[in-house]
Amino acid sequence: MRSEAKTVQNYLKELPDGRCEAIEVVRQVILKNLPKGYKEGMQYGMIGYYVPHSIYPDGYHCDQKQPLPFVHLASQKNYMSLYLFCIYTDESLMDWFMGELKKSGKKLDMGKSCIRFKKLENLPLELIGKTIKKITVKKFIENYEGIIKSNTRAKK
Repeated sequence: MRSEAKTVQNYLKELPDGRCEAIEVVRQVILKNLPKGYKEGMQYGMIGYYVPHSIYPDGYHCDQKQPLPFVHLASQKNYMSLYLFCIYTDESLMDWFMGELKKSGKKLDMGKSCIRFKKLENLPLELIGKTIKKITVKKFIENYEGIIKSNTRAKK
């Protein structure tokens, strides 16, 4: 469910009680572990953590008016979602994440970079925090640009 909220606080106010508390817990894990340079705000109708244009003027290649997405958090119709774009851009980080996830004993409903969850206890919050903390803005931009360049070469 895409929100029209312009601020994170307004987004949180729109959520049903059970969802609001769960989203807020995940949000605090993200904020606690978010490396310097990323910003929190609304992006694509959900809570976004991104590289602002002041650091990366090129923005997101799909819509250059948008800052470069890093992580997103949302309440959908039937579940909540955590979009870890950061692991999608780094194969070694994805491998590490999946290995740590296996050790945690948690089983996630997960796409390439999207984790869907209905209950907070289904998330490995400590692992999510560690994952977010591992990627500096500089490293994320390097990974992102590498993917864009390789995709451009593949199309030629």
